[in-house]
Amino acid sequence: MHSNTLDSSQIMRQVIYALIVGVSVSFYFFGWGILIQIVLAVIAAIVAESAFLKMRNYPIKSTISDGSAAVTGVLLAISIPSIAPWWVIVVGVFFAIIFGKQIYGGLGNNPFNPAMLGYAFLLISYPLHMTTWASEFVSIGSSLDSILNLSSVDTFTGATKLDEVRTQISLGTAIETLKPYSVSQAWINFGFLLGGLYLLMRKIIFWHIPVSFLSGIFLTSGVLFLMDDNAYFPPQLHLMLGATMLCAFFIATDPVSSSTTPNGRLIYGFLIGVLVVIIRVFGGYPDGVAFAVLLMNIAVPLIDSYTKPRVFGK
Repeated sequence: MHSNTLDSSQIMRQVIYALIVGVSVSFYFFGWGILIQIVLAVIAAIVAESAFLKMRNYPIKSTISDGSAAVTGVLLAISIPSIAPWWVIVVGVFFAIIFGKQIYGGLGNNPFNPAMLGYAFLLISYPLHMTTWASEFVSIGSSLDSILNLSSVDTFTGATKLDEVRTQISLGTAIETLKPYSVSQAWINFGFLLGGLYLLMRKIIFWHIPVSFLSGIFLTSGVLFLMDDNAYFPPQLHLMLGATMLCAFFIATDPVSSSTTPNGRLIYGFLIGVLVVIIRVFGGYPDGVAFAVLLMNIAVPLIDSYTKPRVFGK
């Protein structure tokens, strides 16, 4: 993010605005759980950050008002299953805020993307809850029943399709399995793409990371597809499935944990794209966004040190 005229709270507000389209499309396909998780996440983020700031005798109101905690909560909420129990998002947000942000000194000091750190923690700790997704639109009543653990919701749940297709015998069978799912995912990704273009137009983010990230996904998946088109998905499927556009414009572009030099951003984004495809295809998790981002967060200091611009006259 690089707007010179906006402060942190204004930038975070623009990010929230940009997320509205993608969230609305997700709501259209999968129901009220999306909105309930967002509300829970924002409340948990504010409570977690306030409690930690109070323990450290830091000012609460001015820190909370920058909106960064709320954005972390929203990003995590739209990354987990919309019907996950209420405590999943609360635990994840607390972990993200405390261990992903405040423990390093707050906004501007965290080496890792807080939302993705929280997501990775949840996925490793509670794999069943994190891989059981709604398979259709879920009413507000059923969503509350599921999130508050009031009743069984097996009738409208299932494993994520990216995970399910791993068990298919052939690529053709896998693509047939994905067809109904891919329509909703394509529209959701398109929604986040529109939001990302809004951020670019408003000069909230740089173009380097989204372009290089999508290039990394396209080229890596394209090479695999050319090597064996019976075993690997074509590039267009990788671009429109999972959290591809959400990562491209909202996660990988985190201004604190991403690379800060122009060439560094190109390298950083491209390698995240490569890792996402590798984890999707060869790894044990259906979507590799969180782990790819966290791995490249570790490499940011090295990337920046080798790509910093040359000082004029030296």
